[in-house]
Order: sequence, then structure tokens, then C-alpha cells
Amino acid sequence: MKANNLKQNTKRSMIKKSVTAVMVLNMMYMSALPVVGNFDSSVATFAAGAATQATNITGTGSINPPSLALRSAILIEPSTGQVLLSMNPDEPLPPASMTKMMTEYIVAEQVKQGKLKWTDKVTVNENASKSIGSRIFLAQGDQHTVEELYIAMAVGSANDATVALAERVSGTEQDFVKLMNETAQKMGMKNTYFINSTGLDRGDMPKGFQPDTDRETVMTARDAATLASNIIKDHPDYTRFTTIQSYKFRPTDKAPIINYNWMLEANKNITNFRKFAYPGLDGMKTGHTSNAGNCFTGTAERNGMRLISVVMGADSEPHRFTETAKVLNYGFDNFEVKQVVAPKTVVKGVENVPVTKGTETEVPIVTKDAVSFIVPKGASNPKVTFTTNITPASSLVAPLKQGAKVGTITYTYKTDGVDKGQTKTVDLVTTTAVEEGGWFRMLFRAIGDFFGDLFQGIKNLF
Repeated sequence: MKANNLKQNTKRSMIKKSVTAVMVLNMMYMSALPVVGNFDSSVATFAAGAATQATNITGTGSINPPSLALRSAILIEPSTGQVLLSMNPDEPLPPASMTKMMTEYIVAEQVKQGKLKWTDKVTVNENASKSIGSRIFLAQGDQHTVEELYIAMAVGSANDATVALAERVSGTEQDFVKLMNETAQKMGMKNTYFINSTGLDRGDMPKGFQPDTDRETVMTARDAATLASNIIKDHPDYTRFTTIQSYKFRPTDKAPIINYNWMLEANKNITNFRKFAYPGLDGMKTGHTSNAGNCFTGTAERNGMRLISVVMGADSEPHRFTETAKVLNYGFDNFEVKQVVAPKTVVKGVENVPVTKGTETEVPIVTKDAVSFIVPKGASNPKVTFTTNITPASSLVAPLKQGAKVGTITYTYKTDGVDKGQTKTVDLVTTTAVEEGGWFRMLFRAIGDFFGDLFQGIKNLF
């Protein structure tokens, strides 16, 4: 018994020493960070291939996009869904740890739905303990809260923490992967396929836990932007995690986890990151493997406009951030979100709709929500057109509540400098309630309608 205890204590001691050594090395690396990172020959070969595609970039309208040396990129404004810049946006590529955005989304959903609590304890299993790459050296049997593991995943891109969370949600990582792929389909991520929760290549997963497929995880830049957009929409508190600059995972750790996102605005005060810090940037996720190169899904907000950028296949860590800055600058320097229709707007020519069996025969209607489009700064000659789809009068039967939906209106916005019109559909709703009319009122209305139609018919004869 004593021998077993001694063996376990020795193992724990070795793990703690390894953790300390790795974190100290990590801090030394960060403090001595070079301007241009080194990369192995496989990444160099990859980057050379990326550079040959740098001219395949599409901007918006007549505004010229920047030159980019990447395999793929995209820039979107999430509230309108407008794509401002794209470069091979639908090419499925290895996303590396940007995969973890889906794991983050699902875990946050579990908490939102009450299926998990941030304070719940998670027991580390064999699969997580054997994960390689970015990790916090979890040992089998360790226990940490959901929140602690989530921070390790979001900030330090820890593969072992990610797998532990996946197994806590679904029992096994592969069952969690099924949930990831189902969620991707629901989001409209058409060219994405996951084989694990982390973004590791199949061959780098622990033996015995690799999927029964020779496929690898792939994601397009467009799909990555879609995923980030859903995180922002459904979990607007994401910045509670993504803006953490460093995090001490264990009280005994000699050094904290350092956020791989060098572009955080708060890094403007950090010597080695100051040149990368980007005003308004508060997320989202980096990624790197030899096959993927260096990737980054970033998001920033300025003057009330948020943009999401994705770059894939940069040739170094610094390069993925300098390329992201180019992409975001293109958006913030040249575009703005403009409200073209205010909420509760009366639509000319469709001010009222008929109602049957009510105290009134018609009811005023307005747009339910505001309509905004993203346009070039200083754009002139806006051309806004619309089409309506009104519910048939026979289906609009009193009683009707105030704010009842009676149809939709689709606006199309076309302005100089934008090749294609943008569209947005909003509901048309009633401004007042319409009560049900009594039988006596309905009788006299029917008589009036009868004679009105009769006299009109006689009039038409002459």
C-alpha cells in the first residue's frame, strides 16, 4: 500500500514539475517574442502555396481590397450578413483550434439551457489526459469546474480541457462530435466536418480514441464566420472569457496561461503585444497546426459596427494577426451600418389592411423593426425598393391584438459602389387592436355592402 502511494505521489510530483517547466518556458517565449515567428518546413511549403493565391480576393463594389498572402479569408458584418471581402471563402481547409469555437458554443448552450452549471465539477478521463499539443497537463481523475476548463480552452486553447468538457456533455468525445456536426448543419455551415472537439489532426489524437474514419476536420472561412456570428448572437457574454489576457489555472502553478490572441485591445499596454493590439477587438479564436498553418477568427467593434474576420493559412503567428488587421481595416475604413428604415414606419401605399368580422373594417399597420444595411462611407444616391406580402383579408379575422403580424415587407438597398443589392425582410404589424364586431353590426354591414355593390353594378351599366 505504501509503495503504491509512493508511486502515485512520485507521478503527481513529476506532472507538477512538467507543468511548471512548460509554463515558465511559455512565459520566457512570450517575453522574448520575435517580430517574425519561426515555422517548420511543412508550414513554409504551405505558405508558399498560399501566397500564389493572394490575388484571388473579392472586395465590395468599387473599393479595392488589400493584398493578402493567405489560403482563405472573409470579412462579414454580422447584423446584415453582408460579405465585405472574400478570398476562397468556401474552400474546406483544416481550421486547427478554431474548431474549439463549436465546442465553446455547445458548452455555453448547455449552461444557458440549465443542463450544466459553470460550477459543476468535471472529472478528467483517459482521453483528455492523453491529449497532446496545447494543454494544461490534466491527469486522469483530476477534477475542475466547467468554468475553469472553459477558460483554459478559450484562453489557452487547451486540448485536454476541451476533451474533458466534450466528454462531460456527451459521455464520449465522438458522441459530442455528432452534436457538433448536427449543430453546424443547423447553423447553415455547409462545408464543415468535425472529427473531434479540438481541431487536432486525426493522427495526433490519443490511440484508442481516434474516429473510425480517415477524414479530417475541415471548415471554410465562411463557415467559421457563421459560427462566430452565432456565438455573438446567442452568447453575447462571450467576452467574459475571450478578453482574459492571462489565467492561473491552479493555485500552485508558477506561471499563468497566456491568451494566444495577441490582438486584444487590452494588449496595447503589453510590451511584446503592443504592435498587434487592435482597437475594439475582443475575440475570438486562434488555431495552428502544420497542416492548417496559422488561422484566426477575429471580431472587433467600432462606432457601433461589429465586424468578423477569418484568415486561414498564414505562414506565422505574427502574420495571421497583421493580415487580420488588413482585413478589419478594410472594413472599418470604408464601410458603415446605415439605418434606412426606422422601426414603426408607415409604408406608403400599404397604410392599412382589411379586417373581417371586426368593429373596424381595416387596421393601420407599420414595420415591426428597423432595417439597416452596410454601405460605403459617404455613399450617395441610395435606392431603396420594397415588396410586400400581406395576409389575405379572409384570414385576418377579428379579434386582432395590437402588434399582430399581418404580413412581411422585403427591402432591397442599392447604392453606388455596391454591385449587388442587399435585402432584409421584416414583419408588418398592427398599430391598434381590433375587437370582434357584434352580430347586429355585422348584419347592417352586410346589408350596406349588398346595396353598395348593387348600386355600383347599376352605375356601371350606364
